[in-house]
Amino acid sequence: MVNYRRARVLVVLPDHLHTIWTLPERDADFSKRWRGITARFTRRLATQGIVLACDQRGEYGLWQRRFWERLFRDEEDFARYVHYIHYDAVKHG
Repeated sequence: MVNYRRARVLVVLPDHLHTIWTLPERDADFSKRWRGITARFTRRLATQGIVLACDQRGEYGLWQRRFWERLFRDEEDFARYVHYIHYDAVKHG
């Protein structure tokens, strides 16, 4: 059985993505972590020569401004969400 407290998943779909990851102990700042991930990803695209347009706020339109975090209660909850992620990827082709 998968240790849901240490699992990592990343699924990239045409218009959104799903991730499952574990924050370090005593760290619950999802926003800070996600901001760091998206900033590094965006900078990496720019260094690869991919042109990204900024909006009126000076932000790249690559990422939506919000995200949804979810804490798994137990392995059953984790399994249900992994199934959802898998089905969503199949649904999007």
